[in-house]
Amino acid sequence: MIGRSASVGRRASVLEQGGTGRRHRPDYWLPILSILLLVVGLIVIYSISPGLAAQKNVSDNYYVNKQLIAIVLGIVGFIVMANIPYKYWRHWSKPLLVVAGIATVVAIIMPVIPQYPAHRWVRLGSFSFQSVELLKFALIVWLAKFFAERKAQGGLGNTTETIKPLLIVLVVLGIIVGKIQSDLGSIGVIVAVMTAMAFVAGVPLKRVVMVGGVVAIGAVLLVAGSSYRRDRLATFLHPEKDCQNSGYQVCQALIAVGSGGMFGLGVGNSVQAYGYLPEAQNDSIFAILAEKFGFIGVTVLIGLFAAFFARLFKIAERAPDVYSQLLVVGILAWLSTQAIINIGAMVGLLPLKGITLPFISYGGTSLLFVTGALGMIFQISRYTSFSPSNLESEGNRYESTAHRGRDGRPHYTAVSRRPGA
Repeated sequence: MIGRSASVGRRASVLEQGGTGRRHRPDYWLPILSILLLVVGLIVIYSISPGLAAQKNVSDNYYVNKQLIAIVLGIVGFIVMANIPYKYWRHWSKPLLVVAGIATVVAIIMPVIPQYPAHRWVRLGSFSFQSVELLKFALIVWLAKFFAERKAQGGLGNTTETIKPLLIVLVVLGIIVGKIQSDLGSIGVIVAVMTAMAFVAGVPLKRVVMVGGVVAIGAVLLVAGSSYRRDRLATFLHPEKDCQNSGYQVCQALIAVGSGGMFGLGVGNSVQAYGYLPEAQNDSIFAILAEKFGFIGVTVLIGLFAAFFARLFKIAERAPDVYSQLLVVGILAWLSTQAIINIGAMVGLLPLKGITLPFISYGGTSLLFVTGALGMIFQISRYTSFSPSNLESEGNRYESTAHRGRDGRPHYTAVSRRPGA
């Protein structure tokens, strides 16, 4: 994966040296794979909705109806974002980040209640959303502009102009999201996003390692300073030692995954959804899916995710400019990291972090921002970059012609080579 990421980074330099883009049909595999993943999630929510409803004393269709509404809103968000030229986001990056910061502050000052046990939600009557989801999206938009500008100015390795602002952002987010909001999982996602975008943009590796060292020290301090996080780490290392208390969710998740066997128990035969597995509709939904559909179902789901992430990588590889490429890389890192953390926690390979599984988990906030971000990528996929290297891969469909631009460097243009042309 690192090798292919390096390929993306090299392609970015090619784009700056004269690659051109042409408008064409967007990548329709992106919405197709997204819809398939949404359908899988909806089926799982539908199958466990009676069990969840019995615990909350609501109607049997309560959860599935709310998920349907979230999906419809997500589709609307996708369509809207797909029709906004991606270059507009360069101008909106700072205002968007300010709005995300205000939403985070509002979430922090909101009083904690049993339904919302942490300072993570902005609540307006019956409407609520997690501020960190907006923060992730806004941060990606801002970082894409930040790295693209530093790259154009030749200052990616400059400590004052590049590394210092990144460290300040990480420290502030670590205090607010990691400490105050107690959301270390989201900090892990943000760090992965920043690392991937910095690497693809071309930040010197030694600078990336330096920032990584600061992140590692901060993570150790956050874990060491919280008995709750120390218990989670101990539970991760030895979940079987206390399956009735601190290790309860991990043990129940492993039971759900193991009981699914090869083909699963069936859509209507879940046991863990009836009060045994905490957060069955959110953080633990992968374990429920494994229980219902077994190894075959899990393999299909992971295959869909792999195909989906491969499409994102392909779009990033052929993005029309550095800014759009960094946008796609950031969103790819965001969604793939969340999927890895969620699935890894459910099979005991990673500590529990309270991270939702994209497209599959119940909840409107995550779904709305994910589909909106994909609408942005769909808009970017309408353009294809051409350079001497990738023109050859197009076979006999195109040939390249070069001319000198005002900057004195060669610019390559795609010329159709249809029969008889």
